[in-house]
Amino acid sequence: MMKTPEHWSHRSLAAAALLPLAPVWWAGTRLRRALAAPYLAPVPVICVGNLTAGGAGKTPFVAWLFDQLVARGRAPALLSRGHGGSATGPIWVDPTIHDAATCGDEPLMLADGRDVLVSRDRARGARIIAEGGTHDVILMDDGMQNPSLAHSMTIGVFDGGFGIGNGWLIPAGPLRTPLAEGLARLDLAIINGADETGLSARLPGSLPVFSAELQPDTSVIEALDGAPLLAFAGIGRPSRFFKSLEAAGGKIAKRLSFADHHPYSQHDLAQIQEDAQRYGAEMITTKKDWMRLPPDWRSRVAMLPVSMEIDADTALVDLVEEAITREAHNG
Repeated sequence: MMKTPEHWSHRSLAAAALLPLAPVWWAGTRLRRALAAPYLAPVPVICVGNLTAGGAGKTPFVAWLFDQLVARGRAPALLSRGHGGSATGPIWVDPTIHDAATCGDEPLMLADGRDVLVSRDRARGARIIAEGGTHDVILMDDGMQNPSLAHSMTIGVFDGGFGIGNGWLIPAGPLRTPLAEGLARLDLAIINGADETGLSARLPGSLPVFSAELQPDTSVIEALDGAPLLAFAGIGRPSRFFKSLEAAGGKIAKRLSFADHHPYSQHDLAQIQEDAQRYGAEMITTKKDWMRLPPDWRSRVAMLPVSMEIDADTALVDLVEEAITREAHNG
C-alpha cells in the first residue's frame, strides 16, 4: 500500500516529471476495457466509485444508500472486491468469524447489519447474488474502473476539499481516467464536504449533483473528557479524519498518517502507544482502521464513527429508485 502522493494535490515539477507515464496507464486501462465483455446481471447494479484514486467518503455513502434503500422496502446486497483482504471469494462477510485480513476493512465495516459479498471476480459475485433470489439490487462498492460488470447506474463520489487534485492522470495526478471521459460515464455525483476547489463549476449542468457531509459521533470525544489525542489513520486522505476529529471537539496532540489499508503490525502499534504515552494522550483512529487492529488492541484504542448526511436526500434516492425500476422493467 502507498500513501497518497503529495504532488497529486498540485501541479509541480515532481508531478510534471511523471506526465510521460500517464499515457501508459491510460492505454492499459483502455485496452482492458476494450477486451472486456461486461456481464449483464439479472438484477440492477448501482456502481459507486471515484474518478480519482484515494479516499472520498465512498464507503459511508454506500452504507447510507444501502440503508435508504432498505427503508424504501428494497433488499440490496453489497458487492466488494475486498481490497486489502486475502479472500478472493465469493464469500458472504460474517463479522463474527471474518476479520479485515480475510475480507478487507471496508467490507467488514459495511457488514454491520448489511449483506456484503466479497468477490474479486465482480461478474461472478453478481451472478451469485442474483442466483440467491433474495436481493433485488446490487450496490457495487468501488467498481467504476472494472469493466467486467455492466452498471444500471454509476455514482461518483468526490472529496470537496481535494476535488480532482492537480487534474492529471495517474501517476502524475490522481485521475484514473481523463476528466471529461469519466464524467460522461456518471449518472449522479456526490461532493463530500465543502467544495473548496470549485469542482461543481466543472461538472456538466445535466449531471445531478448532491452535497454531503460526514458527521462524527461526538459522544466518543465527550467520553474522553478533554484528554489530548494521538490520532492515527491509514485511509486515502488522513487529513479528513483529523478535521472531523477537531470538528467533533477533539484536541489532537499528535497526528500519524499511514497508507490506505495499512496492516498494523505489533511494532507499529507499540510505537503508536509509546508516542501516546510521551504526549500523555489517548489513542484514537477511524472505524476503518479500528477494524484492522488485532483484537487485543481494540480495547486500548478509541474509534470515531462517522455517518453521512446528504442535502435533498429524498431526491437522490428517488433517482436511484428510478434507475432500479427502469432496469428491472427492461430486464
